[in-house]
Amino acid sequence: MPKRSESLLDHVALTRLLKSQDGVVSRRQLLACRASRADVRRLLARGELHVLHPGVYVGHNGIPTRGQRQWAAVLACAPAALHRESALEAHGMTRDRVHQTRGGQDTIHLVVDSSRRLAPPPGVTVERVADATSWIHENRRPPRAQLDFALLKTAAARDEAGAIALISDAVHQGLTTAERLKEVIARLPRLRQRATLSEVLADVASGARSVLERRYLLHVERAHGLPAGERQVREVTGSGVVVRDVRYGTERTLVELDGAFGHRDTQDRWSDLQRDLDAVVTDHLTLRPGWFQVLEPCRLAALVGEVLRRRGWTGVATPCGPGCTVGDGGGTGRT
Repeated sequence: MPKRSESLLDHVALTRLLKSQDGVVSRRQLLACRASRADVRRLLARGELHVLHPGVYVGHNGIPTRGQRQWAAVLACAPAALHRESALEAHGMTRDRVHQTRGGQDTIHLVVDSSRRLAPPPGVTVERVADATSWIHENRRPPRAQLDFALLKTAAARDEAGAIALISDAVHQGLTTAERLKEVIARLPRLRQRATLSEVLADVASGARSVLERRYLLHVERAHGLPAGERQVREVTGSGVVVRDVRYGTERTLVELDGAFGHRDTQDRWSDLQRDLDAVVTDHLTLRPGWFQVLEPCRLAALVGEVLRRRGWTGVATPCGPGCTVGDGGGTGRT
């Protein structure tokens, strides 16, 4: 039988644990490795471990990496999982991640069960949700909220432009699909901006990738009965592969939405000229409205409708409501 002064710490298990958790370990996990309180004090005194949060340690005395801060937050609030932007980052989201900051460091977002009451350490925010385990990947390292859940929660906290950018980028990175997100949002009846996000998802599914494109889709095309255009169409041209914002195939008409305000650099203008020239070669007319045109949707709808009619469309643009100028001035939108 070992003497009381002898350590029973399983160093092999501890080494494996530190390796799997980016060098971070909790007091509870140390005890599970048969460490005594004296062992913990000894590891701290020798500088083999350093305190990150009460009861959470890291194996160096330098500035912790973001991954170590994430592990430390999860362990300090265990059982917990990364959430919102933190979960999106862990899932591989590489664009449109806007981390909130506190004291110059990125905030770590966590999700815990609604039954929990805890005070998170500095730099950590906690969201409590009912039946949290159903939304968490427990077997991922570190534990994290499911991507679709974290994505919708993040989008719900942003304005319309931010929500569209975030959801669209996630879909186009192949991390999820609009159909999957629709299924998840159906399980979240109290989600903030639920109605708006449902509309955004429908638009992302149709290919609208920006606020300007969505405004054109909703307020110009759909609101005035224009034909449904194809969106984000990849084409092989003489100058390479291009992506068309909106294509009315039967009428051989392209709508390229220019979201820039004011002057754009010379290279962008050359690119636009080349794209328009490529369109001419295939007998396509290019319309290039910007923000100022889309913000007058009735006038723009009348003009687009007239172009489409002259190029074979048998329909007619219809007024979106009282005061709409579509139909005035012989269908040109002039008053």
